[in-house]
This record gives sequence, structure tokens and C-alpha cells, in this order.
Amino acid sequence: MKCHRIDELIELLQTAWEKDSDLNLLQFLTKLSQESGFEGDIKDLSDEVLIYHLKMRDTDKNEIIPGLKKDYEEDFKSALLKARGIIKE
Repeated sequence: MKCHRIDELIELLQTAWEKDSDLNLLQFLTKLSQESGFEGDIKDLSDEVLIYHLKMRDTDKNEIIPGLKKDYEEDFKSALLKARGIIKE
């Protein structure tokens, strides 16, 4: 599991960092943490925050989060009826 996460993070970082190649790694990570709204110390920035932010960085702010998209329902009433088992998928 950790190897997959490391590979994913490195792949995402490489693609994004190439666009800001004038920054060193720490400067780039600081920039990413500020963009993501992280307010803590850079040493406390988790890889999950980096991965999520790098994946969502160039998307529309109103776009559905990919991990939640499979459960997304536009119509609240239908979602509630499905959750109660009244409507079958």
C-alpha cells in the first residue's frame, strides 16, 4: 500500500513540479500546502493532502470529488429513497 502511495505521489509531483521548475522542492511543497489551505508546519503536511490537492489542483472548484462521485446523487429525495431501500438501483 505504501509503495503505491509513494509512486502515485512522485508521479503527481513530477508532473506538477515541471510547470514550476524554477522552484526548489521545499519551495514547491510550501506552495502546494498554501494552495491547499494547509495552515500547519510543512513537516506536518501529509501525503494524503498532497495527493488529493495535486489531483484536484487543475479542476473546476465545483466539480465532484472523484472518491465521492460514485455515491453522488443530484436529487436528495432519490438518494434518501435509495438509502432506505425503497428505490432499487
